[in-house]
Amino acid sequence: MSKKVIDLLNRARGQELMAIIQYMAQHYQLEDQDFGKLGSKVKAVAIEEMKHAEMLAERIRFLGGTPTAKPDGEVAKDQDIPAMYKTDVDLEKEAVRMYNESAIVCGEEGDHVSKKLFEELLADEEKHLDYFDNVQGHIEMMGNAFLANQTGD
Repeated sequence: MSKKVIDLLNRARGQELMAIIQYMAQHYQLEDQDFGKLGSKVKAVAIEEMKHAEMLAERIRFLGGTPTAKPDGEVAKDQDIPAMYKTDVDLEKEAVRMYNESAIVCGEEGDHVSKKLFEELLADEEKHLDYFDNVQGHIEMMGNAFLANQTGD
């Protein structure tokens, strides 16, 4: 298969690794601040991203490439909660954009299995974006009243 496809898969894997680290850091911070409901959901998204990273690695290996182990980007640490969700929305928007483009390129390269993989990942990333965007909207609309309802388990 084409080096172009392997490069796209590895770029996506780097993004997934970055998202895993970002979301787990947020999970720990949210749990420490007693925002257990938010922390649990962010952890669940991180676990989905771990599955994505593994699926990408398996495809890269199948195509004869070497999966990257390097996250693509820097983790934003010690953010307040509104900033966390802005970061998350931005990460997911980038993933949606990249996976849309990657699916098209894979189709043009004749790799319909990788195209399908990107389309499957895209569907999950759109769900993540919807969740993070909704929480961000709730925080903007209701502020501390919303956050107060997110404490505990």
